[in-house]
Amino acid sequence: MKNKWKIGFFISLGLIAAVILFLYILIASPAEDSKMEPVKNIQDSEDVAFKVATNKRDLNRVINHYIEEEGKNSKIDYQVLLTDEVELYGTFPLFSEELELRLTFEPKALENGDLVLNQKSISVGRLRLPVSTVLKFVRDSYDLPEAVSIQPEEERVYVSMQRLKLKSDIKVKVNEFDLIKDNIKFTLFVPAN
Repeated sequence: MKNKWKIGFFISLGLIAAVILFLYILIASPAEDSKMEPVKNIQDSEDVAFKVATNKRDLNRVINHYIEEEGKNSKIDYQVLLTDEVELYGTFPLFSEELELRLTFEPKALENGDLVLNQKSISVGRLRLPVSTVLKFVRDSYDLPEAVSIQPEEERVYVSMQRLKLKSDIKVKVNEFDLIKDNIKFTLFVPAN
C-alpha cells in the first residue's frame, strides 16, 4: 500500500513539473514579429504645414485622451506617461490576480517623422520575464491603435505617425522628441482642398 502512494505522489509531481515546463516554454518562446515599414515622406503638396511646439504635460493629456477613445473596447486598461522617458502602465489578469505592468522606453524621432520607442526597462509585478515575451503579451493583449507596431525581437515600439487616424485627415510628423529638455516639436499637415 505504501508503494502505491509513493508512485502516485511521484506521478503527480511529474505532471506538475511537466505543466510548469510547458508554460515556461510558451512564455519564453520567441514572439512573432510584426514589421511596420516606414513611409518615406508624409508631406502632400496640397497639405498646409503648421509647426507645433509643446511640452510633456500637454502631450500627456492628448495621448491619454487618444488612448481612451481608441481603447474603448479593450479589456485591459493602460496609460502612457511622459517623464524623462516614455512610461507605459497597465494591469493584466493572471489567474485571480491583477499584475501591474510597467514598461519604459527611450524615444527617438526619425527623419521620416515617425517615432521609435526603444525598450529601456520592464517590470511585471516583481517577476522578471524576457523583454520579447512581455512585449509580445502587450501586443497581443492591449487594444493599441493600428499605427503602433510592437516589435518584440527588436525590443521596441514603432509609432507610424503617418498612419495615425486623426480628425479631418490631419497628418503628423515628429521633428524633435527630447523629453529630458521638454522639447517636443511636430509638424501638422492639414488638407487644404
